[in-house]
Amino acid sequence: MPGKHQHFQEPEVGCCGKYFLFGFNIVFWVSAGVCAGPCGVLSNISALTDLGGLDPVWLFVVVGGVMSVLGFAGCIGALRENTFLLKFFSVFLGLIFFLELATGILAFVFKDWIRDQLNLFINNNVKAYRDDIDLQNLIDFAQEYWSCCGARGPNDWNLNIYFNCTDLNPSRERCGVPFSCCVRDPAEDVLNTQCGYDVRLKLELEQQGFIHTKGCVGQFEKWLQDNLVVVAGVFMGIALLQIFGICLAQNLVSDIKAVKANW
Repeated sequence: MPGKHQHFQEPEVGCCGKYFLFGFNIVFWVSAGVCAGPCGVLSNISALTDLGGLDPVWLFVVVGGVMSVLGFAGCIGALRENTFLLKFFSVFLGLIFFLELATGILAFVFKDWIRDQLNLFINNNVKAYRDDIDLQNLIDFAQEYWSCCGARGPNDWNLNIYFNCTDLNPSRERCGVPFSCCVRDPAEDVLNTQCGYDVRLKLELEQQGFIHTKGCVGQFEKWLQDNLVVVAGVFMGIALLQIFGICLAQNLVSDIKAVKANW
C-alpha cells in the first residue's frame, strides 16, 4: 500500500551467543590455573621415580598452556568478533576431542600394558616413600582411600630399604608397612602410626586382621568398575561441553559472516 514502507531486519551478531562463548572460555582459563597447581608436587615425584621418560610436570604444563591459548582465542575472538580466532578455537577444540577419543580407545585396547605400567609406577614410588614428604602423603592417601597396600600386596614394601625384611635392615620398620595400610578401628580417636610394625612377620591370614592385603592396582580397577557410570558420565559431560563449544564458535562465525555480507 502507498505510504507504507517495508523494513527488513538486517542480520546481526547475537549478543547472547557471543557472551555465552566468552563465559565458556573463562572455564578454560580457570582449568589452566588448576593444571598449574600440582606441578610443585609432581616435580618432586618425577625426580624420584622412573616414569619411562614421561615427566608429569611437562604434561600438566602443556595441557595448561593449550587451555590458556584456547581460552584466549575463544574470549578475544568472541568479544572482537574475530573469525580467525574463532575458527582457530573450534578447530583445535575439535582436535582435542578426537585425541581424547583416540586415547580412550587405545586405553581400552592396551589395558594390560597400562596395568603393568601402573604397577611399575606404584612400586617405584614405594621405593622412594621416605625420600619426599609430598610423595609419602600421596601414597598414604591412595592406600587409605582404596583400602590397599602396595601395588599388588603388602610384600611390595620389601622394595623399600626401611620396610624390607632382610637381616641386614636395622630399621625399626623392618618387615612392616606404613600406617596407611592398617585397618582402622572406628573407635580409635588417635591415629596409631606404628600399627604396621612387624606385621609382615605374621602369617597372611593373621595379617588380614591388621592391614589391608589387597594391592592398589586391583583396588583401583575395582573402584573404576564400581563407579563406571560416574566416570563415563564425567567424560561424556566433558565431550558434550567441547561439542557445544565448537557449535557456539561456528554459529558465531556464521553470524559474523552474514553481517559482513550486508556491508
